[in-house]
Amino acid sequence: MKKKVNKRVIPFFGLSMGVTVTMLSLVVLIPLASLIIYTSKLSFSEIIATITAPRVVASYKVSFITAFIASLINAVMGVILAWVLVRYKFPCKRILDGIIELPFALPTAVAGIALTSLTADNGLVGKFFAKFGISIAYTKVGITVALVFIGIPFVVRAVQPILEKLDSTYEEAAGVLGASRVKIFWKIIFPEIFPSVLTGFGLAFGRCLGEYGSIVFIAGNKPFETEITPLIIMSKLQEFDYSSATAIALVMLIVSFLVLFLVNLVQIHNTKILKGGR
Repeated sequence: MKKKVNKRVIPFFGLSMGVTVTMLSLVVLIPLASLIIYTSKLSFSEIIATITAPRVVASYKVSFITAFIASLINAVMGVILAWVLVRYKFPCKRILDGIIELPFALPTAVAGIALTSLTADNGLVGKFFAKFGISIAYTKVGITVALVFIGIPFVVRAVQPILEKLDSTYEEAAGVLGASRVKIFWKIIFPEIFPSVLTGFGLAFGRCLGEYGSIVFIAGNKPFETEITPLIIMSKLQEFDYSSATAIALVMLIVSFLVLFLVNLVQIHNTKILKGGR
């Protein structure tokens, strides 16, 4: 018997692989290599002194903490938004579905100015909280709000397709057996969407770490308080100190890579469990 040969939609593996490697090199590998090249102009002691300077370390804390908190909020709210968009029918549903992607299309500087004007003490939203002595703009809270805005689409778009393909038979069977809605969600639905939630969290976290445009206005940029790492990198570039800028950027890159790597490991482990593996 003749073996069935699977035809490829795109023929010529060598050609398609060459195009893939070329594009990957131009878009990812060469820019990353330039970071290492510029950083290598500094000695090891200079690199350590640059990335551990008190002002830089303070900016790490602001960037990492606000990005992590915003990503957690996005993970929760993203699941809720995806659930509503998939499981319910209501007027203007398509409009709401399109609005989710607004942070992708809206220039980040415009988003930053709009959020700052809204959350300032004399703004529409900030005025209400100012009555209770709570300031949003020019604080870490304001930074977190901006990061939630730009990160929410990553979680929604990661979870939404999984919910759409989820078989409702298991939910109905669990309901017939007397399981509550809360138990059905945590025991049946959540394990299925957990890998996609992690994906959305990782993507949102990486995006939040590198965000600049929407934060620079609302942060206030107070050294040791609300100054973010991307702003320090921009300051170094404006001073033509490319080596220091790339050294700090390399730290952010390594952290982002480690986060995404760990998220992928958890995803792989969880997928094996769902498929009945060890």
